[in-house]
Amino acid sequence: MKRILIALATLGLATAVLAATEAHTNALIDRIKPSGNVCVAGEACDTAQVVATSSGAGAARDGATVYQQACLACHMTGAAGAPIMGDAAAWSARIEKGMETLIANSISGIGAMPAKGGCANCSDDEIAAATEYLVNNSR
Repeated sequence: MKRILIALATLGLATAVLAATEAHTNALIDRIKPSGNVCVAGEACDTAQVVATSSGAGAARDGATVYQQACLACHMTGAAGAPIMGDAAAWSARIEKGMETLIANSISGIGAMPAKGGCANCSDDEIAAATEYLVNNSR
């Protein structure tokens, strides 16, 4: 009788270990599965998000949107010496250089500001629109 109880206990323990291992494996699979699908514009997609390609597919963001997403952190706080949007005194000397120069500096980077303000997925046109938005709200 004692052997039967030991055998049943061992079987129960083995079953519990297997169940725990399966649960652990399933939890691991859930944690590392992709959070979404992405396809390139022009390819067949199910419910995936379509991303722009370097050929220009996809809608360009306007200046206000790019400013909110990429420029606000520095140009609202003055981080690393960035001129704050709306501070006409800080912007006057920059504006005197002309919009073409401001846009070129925004694209290439200047001082502590990296190229495109660090917005790697922004096009030159989007950076130009954000620069114009920033300047127009800083006169």
